[in-house]
Amino acid sequence: MNSEIMLAREVDAIQIPSGDAMVLPVGTPVVVTQTLGGTYTVATQAGLARISSKDADALGITPEEQKKETEVANVLKDAPLEDQVWAQLEAVYDPEIPVDIVNLGLVYDCIIVEEEGKKVVQMKMTLTAPGCGMGPVIAADAQARIMSVEGIDDAHVDLVWDPVWSQDMITEEGRMKLGMV
Repeated sequence: MNSEIMLAREVDAIQIPSGDAMVLPVGTPVVVTQTLGGTYTVATQAGLARISSKDADALGITPEEQKKETEVANVLKDAPLEDQVWAQLEAVYDPEIPVDIVNLGLVYDCIIVEEEGKKVVQMKMTLTAPGCGMGPVIAADAQARIMSVEGIDDAHVDLVWDPVWSQDMITEEGRMKLGMV
């Protein structure tokens, strides 16, 4: 991290904080600033962008994160579904903040309900700022993580703005990671 890398091939990326799709051409110089939750935040001449783990090879990186996530899923395989869901949410990150959405206090509610014989997760979450264009991307990451739990049939992730998020909602673990404690 923090050394310049030239992209080995063209990659699809998401511009931060707008959430707009973009393409980074082969040879683009980037600096990896964060590698959490199976994605890579990179600084480019045009600003920050997020690159998916499927494109890690363009950065010259072997995605070790995927191995970790598989290990976590295997360890929790026999745990209650609710614990498995929360563990998956702890692997979802805001691309600008090195703390997961659970410890940032962004997840307001997450329950498993039965709907027509299926197990459905209903989750309410917020963002650190209402104008963040990454909201739908983070919500989609959360939904994908939830859906990776065996036994969950569907997941609904709703972005809500009440109550308004504040730094007081960050857990002690999150505060420690951010150097606030």
